[in-house]
Amino acid sequence: MNLQRILYVEDEPDIQAVAKLALEMVGGFQVMICSGGQQALDTVGSFAPDLILLDVMMPGMDGPATLQKLRANPSTASIPVIFLTAKVQPNEVAQYQALGALNVIAKPFDPMTLAAQVQKIWDDHA
Repeated sequence: MNLQRILYVEDEPDIQAVAKLALEMVGGFQVMICSGGQQALDTVGSFAPDLILLDVMMPGMDGPATLQKLRANPSTASIPVIFLTAKVQPNEVAQYQALGALNVIAKPFDPMTLAAQVQKIWDDHA
């Protein structure tokens, strides 16, 4: 299956803008931005993403809590998730993967290579 639709959950508008541009212009993906976990849960059904990029630290519902809610819902349980975070110590990455994330992309990310990083993680798990 080809990766086309990405839901990106991120509370920081500057990062939202850069990531959306990078993923759409460089990667050719269709990107929907949500500013928080609850918005993502409300949007995921109608947008039907192939993949969810999820910030870890957000006000309200953080990334891990959002992932747990996605996994608890049968209609979203199998959507692959990649965390984007500055918290990338090996023990932290292991925790995210234990929660069910495919992988972790470190922030700050390089806008020119972000789409390729996402695509590689997708291909490795296809």
